Amino acid sequence: MHVLAQASQLTLPQIDWRAIAPELALLVSGVVVLLWVAFVPGTVAAAANGDGTVAAARRQPPGRLVAVALTLAGLAVAAWLTWWNWDQPRVAFESAFSADGITRATRVILIAVGFLSTLMLAQDGARDRLVPAELLPLSLFALAGMSLLAAASDLLVAFISLEILSLSLYTMAGAVRRQATQEAAMKYFLLGAFSSAFLVYGIALIYGATGTTSLRGIAAATSSASADSGLLLAGVALLGVGFLFKVAAVPFHMWTPDVYQGAPTSVTAFMAAGTKAAGFAAFLRVFVGGLGGLTTDWRPAIAAVAVLTMVVGSVVAVVQTDVKRILAYSSIAHAGFLLIGLAAATAEGIAASMFYLLAYAFMVMGAFMVVQYASRADVSDGPGQSDVSDGPGQSDGTERTSLDDYRGFGRRHPVAGGLLALFLFSLAGIPPALSGFWAKYFVFQAGVDAGLTWLVVVGVVASAIAAFFYLRIAVIAFLQEPEGEEERAATSPALGLALGLASVLTVAIGLAPQALVDAARAAGVILG
Repeated sequence: MHVLAQASQLTLPQIDWRAIAPELALLVSGVVVLLWVAFVPGTVAAAANGDGTVAAARRQPPGRLVAVALTLAGLAVAAWLTWWNWDQPRVAFESAFSADGITRATRVILIAVGFLSTLMLAQDGARDRLVPAELLPLSLFALAGMSLLAAASDLLVAFISLEILSLSLYTMAGAVRRQATQEAAMKYFLLGAFSSAFLVYGIALIYGATGTTSLRGIAAATSSASADSGLLLAGVALLGVGFLFKVAAVPFHMWTPDVYQGAPTSVTAFMAAGTKAAGFAAFLRVFVGGLGGLTTDWRPAIAAVAVLTMVVGSVVAVVQTDVKRILAYSSIAHAGFLLIGLAAATAEGIAASMFYLLAYAFMVMGAFMVVQYASRADVSDGPGQSDVSDGPGQSDGTERTSLDDYRGFGRRHPVAGGLLALFLFSLAGIPPALSGFWAKYFVFQAGVDAGLTWLVVVGVVASAIAAFFYLRIAVIAFLQEPEGEEERAATSPALGLALGLASVLTVAIGLAPQALVDAARAAGVILG
């Protein structure tokens, strides 16, 4: 009876359903799509045989088209709920969840990434017989974890959210039954497990130093100098290792090229844009918000990592011969540019970083869309390759992403080649009307305003180096003679729509950058 009396006196936490409505929509949609894929006949495109080959239908099963439609419907509901909460900043769940400017901006980026990646997966469903339909619900679960990570104002919530998205991405990276894919996914999983261990150990040390895992409590402890400084700094260092792994910063980047090359292009694009957006949103919230009182302690380390990341990513990409590996090292270099906004540790730095993440999402996804378009050409396989195609419109899952495969690509496919050049020039930051230039400009400006001019100079030099490998791809595609017989590249209305949206938004953001930067300034006000 005494125990029952005590239980009756417990105060239950207030659940703010509206604050987490977009994330709930993504999770519920993921469950619905997963059940559809699991129990509705005609969803799976192929059945694996004992020898690893597949016997595929000649067209995409109708059940998979319904799964794509359900995924897009779930994203549309999440988008509407994000708009419904647009002017409702709040802190919920005992200050563990913050629906503020960072959360709002990240939700917009992630929903756009989810929409484009779903269209890419729809293309894969028609072309690649090895890509399973289960990638659709897994992408929704990953998006929910990414959105929760961006809104987490408690380190334990951030860790749980990080594991939700990580487990989904591990499965997505290894979902295709190819040896290179399986090896890449295993490397991603093992290194990701180590990074999670660093992260949770860092959380434990910070809790030991401050007595709380709430970012608000940590900020109060660091500002009042009541925490154990040695223990706290050790925790901050381990926490930084965990976040730097997720954003693919040097020296925690070794998984990135292999995973980007081995995973299906649609999954690679999803990871490149979505993971970076969620990881940096959490990075900014935790370090600028919760650990802002220790800026002078962690800024030199972040600046040093930014230098390494920009230089290594740009230099190593120059010697790559695979387009997906080039884009992987490009992604590493862009993480270095984003770290300048974090090192600035100001409201302007946060706004510039969020604008950068928005522009980068469409640039990098657009580039991977062209890679997906080009790597599914209906041509006979070369010597040493096995052609198990069942006819037009089918593929054995082998992606052709070597630079040699792009010789004369722009001549044979002028529209796709032109879009590839557009995305590459934007990633290079070529002025003046492309979003990539303005993304770098505002991040560099925030760095200069914060007294990090030397770091900005390194960024400018790294950008000049990076321009070489972007222009190299364009030169190969347009100025070199095509080899072999003419190819009929694979496309679909879904991929065409995705390419059109990514290209239009890349140009539109570049034409009106100031308005979006002004809107992103709301992200500089961190709640919780």
